[in-house]
Amino acid sequence: MHLSAITLIVPDYDAGIDFYCSVMGFDLTEDVDQGRKRWVRVTPPGAQTGFILARADDDQQKAAIGKQGAGRVWLFLKVDDFTAEFDRLTAAGVIFEELPRHEPYGKVAVFRDPFGNRWDLLGD
Repeated sequence: MHLSAITLIVPDYDAGIDFYCSVMGFDLTEDVDQGRKRWVRVTPPGAQTGFILARADDDQQKAAIGKQGAGRVWLFLKVDDFTAEFDRLTAAGVIFEELPRHEPYGKVAVFRDPFGNRWDLLGD
């Protein structure tokens, strides 16, 4: 058993694909046109769990963009080489809320995706 996917609400499918694939380096593992909507899945390289990018269709969903974690960090990306990934993301335009810090579980730095979701970049 494993967690297959988590829905992430975005304003637009292509904006989500652009950020998560072009900037974050995720793989576009599915993009199926279903008529009124698309089934779009992006997955970190080598991971089983990915995101289903869901385009917000109504006012309630649009209001939830970037707020699924209620203002908290709720997405955690563990990387093998923290410094290299921090530098790569910074060069790609990702804005970190803080400089990297050391915690008992490793190095960490908080950033927001362009939709407002707060992430921890984690590594050793």
